[in-house]
Amino acid sequence: MKIEWKTMSLEDREIVMPYYEYEQSSSCEMVFANNILWAPFYDVEYAIVQEMLVFLTKRGGYSISMPLAKDDESASNLKAVILTLEEYFISLGQAFHIHMVTKEKYEILEKLFPGKYSIEYDRDAADYIYEVEQMISLAGKKLHGKRNHINKFKENNPQWSYEILTDDNLEECLLMAEEWKQINLCGEKGEKHAEFCVTRRALKNYKALGLTGGVLRDGSRVVAFTLGEKLNRDMFVVHIEKAFADVQGAYPMINQQFLIHEASEYKYVNREDDTGAEGLRKAKLSYYPVFLQEKGNVIIKQ
Repeated sequence: MKIEWKTMSLEDREIVMPYYEYEQSSSCEMVFANNILWAPFYDVEYAIVQEMLVFLTKRGGYSISMPLAKDDESASNLKAVILTLEEYFISLGQAFHIHMVTKEKYEILEKLFPGKYSIEYDRDAADYIYEVEQMISLAGKKLHGKRNHINKFKENNPQWSYEILTDDNLEECLLMAEEWKQINLCGEKGEKHAEFCVTRRALKNYKALGLTGGVLRDGSRVVAFTLGEKLNRDMFVVHIEKAFADVQGAYPMINQQFLIHEASEYKYVNREDDTGAEGLRKAKLSYYPVFLQEKGNVIIKQ
């Protein structure tokens, strides 16, 4: 079967948004911004197959996302779409593989195809989910250290301020991102370089991507910024957070202030995965997530 895959562009927003709105996923990948920003680094394309949205990645072998519906009628097509995609993989001579499948989606697959598939969960890809109220208040003994860091930031920077990202402070954030790149030795390839490229593109296109940003100053200088968006009706997702590591408390401060000003109406915040990086995992666990959104790789049982 022939499927017309295409690279997603900013102009495709109106096409794909109904799928995200209907699905109400709590997985950080299921938003327009992430699909746009990371596509070049994972060789991602998309197609509408029998009224369902599917992503294909060719990095490290062919793999698809779990098909997304935009309404009840298209959701009823899931079994047929999966079978169509299986045939497509056979035509390519590729083993059928679905990536980033949540437990809830795997249960649906099991009901449609009892015993046909197996799943292996990837701890490095699990999203960290926190209660917004707890991340704002930082109440309790466990988060005492975070409160201390924030108090230290305020003490060291009495002229600090928080502001929403706008065209007026955008250039300052881009300059800070460039400085962050130099400090972190991002180079011209690899994961750090990709992270910088995604950050820069997100800043330059924050309006078209539907992102909200927050900016932290220690006085006149921008020392941190962050970008995120609505993930579902109860959850906000933070995609990007950058701060100067030598400014004590800048990271917990931008984290807290952003949620206070831009996401206080949500119950949860998704702060994405840790990619298996030891330091990042330690940092994310130190905020005590209420749960991890597990995701796995699905294949046909042999």
